[in-house]
Amino acid sequence: MKLYSTNNHNLSVDFPTAVFNSMPADKGLYMPVHIPQLDQEFIDTIDQFTLPQIAFKVASALLQGAIPADDLKRIIDDAINFDAPVVKLAEDDYVLELFHGPSLAFKDFGARFMSRIMGYFLKDNEQMLDVLVATSGDTGGAVALGFLGVPNTRVTILYPKGKVSDIQELQLCTNGQNIHAIEVEGTFDDCQALVKQAFADDELNAKLRLTSANSINISRLIPQTFYYFNAYAQLKKQGKREVVFVVPSGNFGNIAAGLLAYKMGLPVKQFVAATNVNDTVPRFLETGVYETRPSVQTYANAMDVGAPSNWVRIMDLFQNDKAALQQILKSYRFTDQETLEGMQVLYSDFNYIACPHTAIAWKALQEYRKDAADKDFAGVFLSTAHACKFPDIFPEEMKAKIEIPEQVKNLAKKQKQSTVMDTAFESFKEYLNSY
Repeated sequence: MKLYSTNNHNLSVDFPTAVFNSMPADKGLYMPVHIPQLDQEFIDTIDQFTLPQIAFKVASALLQGAIPADDLKRIIDDAINFDAPVVKLAEDDYVLELFHGPSLAFKDFGARFMSRIMGYFLKDNEQMLDVLVATSGDTGGAVALGFLGVPNTRVTILYPKGKVSDIQELQLCTNGQNIHAIEVEGTFDDCQALVKQAFADDELNAKLRLTSANSINISRLIPQTFYYFNAYAQLKKQGKREVVFVVPSGNFGNIAAGLLAYKMGLPVKQFVAATNVNDTVPRFLETGVYETRPSVQTYANAMDVGAPSNWVRIMDLFQNDKAALQQILKSYRFTDQETLEGMQVLYSDFNYIACPHTAIAWKALQEYRKDAADKDFAGVFLSTAHACKFPDIFPEEMKAKIEIPEQVKNLAKKQKQSTVMDTAFESFKEYLNSY
């Protein structure tokens, strides 16, 4: 597998280089030189395969021999060992539940696959690998659990102080061992900027072997394609062929993976990006002007991103052709009040308790269905996190009915360990140099 930079299509690196470097020196993002087309026979019979089998087929096509087949199969069977069911809520309305992994968020797909890929390529006695992660909520917990105890790795997670839920924070700060947490006195965008500055700092890179576990890393993006193919397989088994995916979007890695799957041959009628008031992409699709703004805190904290990193990947997939992109991608934005209304309707009408990100996706599906000329399709909205991670947002009646998984109950027994830091890069650099 060869990859180029979104800033330089003439660049060519192999898969391990892209995994460990995360970002090219020119500050672009890595993309595959060749996007394979899955054979039509596989698409036609995809409903006969399990999630791990689908994952192996998709990964094999993308990686093009970068990992021997038997090793890749072992990695996938170990990493993707939980379900991602499509649950029917109403006629032609389905929710894709992506929170059945160990950290109770969709980020488990990317984090577990990536940690095992890095572990596979790491050699004994090599320099310590420093994994830097900025999180607005769920990424950090998934990465922490994915890398916990992995030899020769050290993980530093940056999160905005006071802007993640209590359970999300405990998932970041109670691991110990090779996992370190930093509370940044700022926003997610500040955290993300610190990570990017670290990768661009020559002095740090001369001393430390830095890589990222954010969705800027191509090994995070690849496994997120798996559940789109698997969702289509489940719907095909039910006789559904026209599918619309509605994706709660913050850093836009999730929907970038869906669009990559589409480019590989996944039959999709439409993608819909659902955002909160951090609406950089909806504004761009409406006006043609891409203007980032400081992120605003909302109930859907994992989507509080003002400068989504993965948008450059999406534009690259469509050769920066906005008109072509608009044919497959629509976008809607929602306020906190509308988010609460969506959560309430899902509960009262369907007895379904959804996290705020999921509720935003459901709201976007309803809006898209109103606007669509052809309403004959199966609408799939992605549920990206378990409702238990956001207890303070729910009314008492709903909160009382949320089933608390055992791993969450155990978190309360652990001691928080974190470092508070300002947004100055020098502070972060000094912290990393102290290792």
